Amino acid sequence: MKAAELRQKDVAGLQAEVKELQKAHFSLRMQKATQQLNNTATLRSTRRDIARAKTVLAQKQAAK
Repeated sequence: MKAAELRQKDVAGLQAEVKELQKAHFSLRMQKATQQLNNTATLRSTRRDIARAKTVLAQKQAAK
């Protein structure tokens, strides 16, 4: 998800997005641990999406 898309969301939406991404990342980690994950690059992309969402969330909270 791009930062521009995240900036359009409100604080509650961003918090929900972070939770959803963290659940997805946990699921991917479990798949990797059980040798079921084919594309390990998805771990990196979800981790970066989480960081991007948290950054935009922090910026919105600081702007209040």
